Amino acid sequence: MQYMIEARELTNEDTHRPSLEPRARRMTIDARSADDAISQFLAENHSELVSLTKPIRGRESIATVRKNDSVYLVRIYAA
Repeated sequence: MQYMIEARELTNEDTHRPSLEPRARRMTIDARSADDAISQFLAENHSELVSLTKPIRGRESIATVRKNDSVYLVRIYAA
């Protein structure tokens, strides 16, 4: 199954300010599940999972991810 991953920078730890570049980066990942898709995204981007919220109803999972000095909001849903 294909999953769409959207990552948007929220803050930068160096400046402790919201990102000046609020555009989302999108990519498609082939995976068996949303969990596998986020795991693959983390590995490919050398990132660390901070939190993950799975939907009770609906199709979108939301994660907070740290990479280097920035924090990202990541949306995971079936493509």
